[in-house]
Amino acid sequence: VPTAVPTAVPTAVPTAVPTAVPTATPTTAPVPVTAVPTSVPTDDECASSPCGGGQTCNDPDKTKSGDFECSCNSDKSIKETGAPAMCTKDECASNPCGGSQTCDDPVKTVSSIGDFTCECANGVKTTGAAATCETDECATSPCGNGQTCTDPNKASNKLHDFECVCDSDSSIKKVDGPATCDKDECSSNPCGMGQTCDDPMKTVGSIGDFTCECSNGVKSTGTSATCETDECASSPCGNGQTCTDPNKAANKLHDFECVCDSDMSIKKVDGPATCDKDECSSNPCGMGQTCVDPVQSVGSIGDFTCECTNGVKSTGAAAICETDECAATPSPCGADQTCTDPDKASNKLHDFECACNSDMSIKKIDGPATCDKDECSSSPCGTGQTCDDPMKSVN
Repeated sequence: VPTAVPTAVPTAVPTAVPTAVPTATPTTAPVPVTAVPTSVPTDDECASSPCGGGQTCNDPDKTKSGDFECSCNSDKSIKETGAPAMCTKDECASNPCGGSQTCDDPVKTVSSIGDFTCECANGVKTTGAAATCETDECATSPCGNGQTCTDPNKASNKLHDFECVCDSDSSIKKVDGPATCDKDECSSNPCGMGQTCDDPMKTVGSIGDFTCECSNGVKSTGTSATCETDECASSPCGNGQTCTDPNKAANKLHDFECVCDSDMSIKKVDGPATCDKDECSSNPCGMGQTCVDPVQSVGSIGDFTCECTNGVKSTGAAAICETDECAATPSPCGADQTCTDPDKASNKLHDFECACNSDMSIKKIDGPATCDKDECSSSPCGTGQTCDDPMKSVN
């Protein structure tokens, strides 16, 4: 023991102390001095109002980030660290009371769930659930006119169970909506033309009860009546024709017949006949004759008459009568010409002749002749001479 102690102590202490202490002191001493201002913040996180309205912000340690606390003003027990607390929750927003009840949530916070109140129109209240009060769905008249509404479970607040019953037929009903009560069978005109239709019930439960009545009083229920239907009563043939309905007693339709008054052989079934045909419209007699078609029908073709001005007549063709083409006013030849019609007795046309009064040798057929020709008009004598053309004719 005496030998070991003196040897170890003097050797270890002098060597370690002078070497370690001087080296560590200059390098580590400045570290705390520079680290204090950068690692210890002095900002208040509540200064930027991170909690929003209706909440109180508290930053317990302004040297730490994200430790601020938001607490609800309405309920200090509701708080959140590092973010706004969820303070408000209106339970009435989800309509927990249902239709026809009033909902009230006095404390709209997440810590007061179930404090909402449902109140019926009659004053009955329930907290935390819909109240059991009378709900008469028929009060809004959901069935409409002509139907009776009943709500069997209105006292138990049950919905969609109201029943609509047709006033015209109580066997027709429907739950949760209007029933289909009316069906007017007459709307499809089952009786046909000339009959009156009456559907006394107009319900789907009374199909086939409509009545068809003829103008003579004959009736039939559920089908068209067999009664006299005179299609001629509406005058379908028009003027100048006679209408007959051979099967009016059998109620047969579209069999009426139109017969032309001017020609009984001309007729048509189920529509007016084509009776009239005026043969004079095509001017078959020609110029200078009068055309008369006494029976203007397709059954009397060729009965027209052509009559000349001198009284000569012809039936079915133009008459052969004197036609003096020169008699026209004004004269077809014009002034200073003589007109002659050599074949007027034979009714021949376009053969009249015009002859110049100044020179009868100048003539033309079917039009005025060219009589005048003043040769002086072309100044044939020249300058300084007087020209005179006594005849002024093409000859």
